Amino acid sequence: MVSIAVNKSRDNVAMLGIGAYRPQRIVSNAEVCETLDSTPEWIFERTGINNRRWVSGDETIQSIAAAAGERALKNTPIDRAEIGAVILCTSSWLKLTPHGAPSVASDLGLNGVAAFDLTSGCGGFGYGLGVAADLIRAGSFDYVLVIGAETMTVGLDKSDRSTAMIFGDGAGAVVVGLSEENGISPAVWGSDGENAEAIAQHPDFLEYQQRALRIESQWQAGETEIESVGKMTLSMEGPKVFRWAAVTLPRALSAALDASGVAKEDIEVFIPHQANARINELMKKNLGLAESVPMANDIENTGNTSAASIPLAMEEMLVTGKAKGGQIALLLGFGAGLSYAGQVVTLPPAPKEPSF
Repeated sequence: MVSIAVNKSRDNVAMLGIGAYRPQRIVSNAEVCETLDSTPEWIFERTGINNRRWVSGDETIQSIAAAAGERALKNTPIDRAEIGAVILCTSSWLKLTPHGAPSVASDLGLNGVAAFDLTSGCGGFGYGLGVAADLIRAGSFDYVLVIGAETMTVGLDKSDRSTAMIFGDGAGAVVVGLSEENGISPAVWGSDGENAEAIAQHPDFLEYQQRALRIESQWQAGETEIESVGKMTLSMEGPKVFRWAAVTLPRALSAALDASGVAKEDIEVFIPHQANARINELMKKNLGLAESVPMANDIENTGNTSAASIPLAMEEMLVTGKAKGGQIALLLGFGAGLSYAGQVVTLPPAPKEPSF
């Protein structure tokens, strides 16, 4: 019987460096209310958001993903030639083919490495981090660059009260690699497809394609009244998502702690997805974390950036001194799918090249 060679188990994996990019344009609640029937005070009370970043000028999802990746590489003490794979976590890359990671990798001088997109909504970074850690433990690579990047505003209906005031754009990245001590626990992840349409893109690609074909036929027939193909926008049933989060996420957090072997008393930093400040406060309270444990609040001036949310929030805490490299942090991403992913990690060193 022939035996297939296997790589020796390599258990110790950690985040070795972090980088981020925040778009230049700052959009206040007052500016959002110019096209939305609301008030700045109401938006802050319901979401915890005062400002958000929106791409402008020549900023694109490709450019901001590459910028965050570049900073992560510069903030990590390894040669970029050692990177074996690039994982781009995103739900807003505008093409299915070609996917985004190869182009971003090429921009970073990493053309030729394994590169793929991972789409799991706001839980995307947690999924990407878990996949990267497992790839390294399996022996496929020594180092992997994980990028969470979103331009949520490209398809934003600025008159939709359920989404217009919430979402922002941005990118965050980490280098994951072999380490002397383990810094990433097994991921705890799951989904609820029965309620998946609570966060959805409209129209879907099939409907969009059918519209485009009708327009082509109208044009060829010489018709003067030609319909608009429109644009894809994101919708969200806020109350349904809130109820799902209230029931599912406390269990997910407890499971993440159990999988890590770390007691909740040992958690030094809490970094949940920046979806809603009220949800995050509720999670921290229900989990029983000490009042003194700092919790990420990047949402106040960055908004909800989906898969970019957790690395951006992590970078902000490290840059401002709210958290320090080497501390034990509990992460949890959640959103479209409805899906979630969480893990306990050791924070990377504070970046030498911050995003602000």
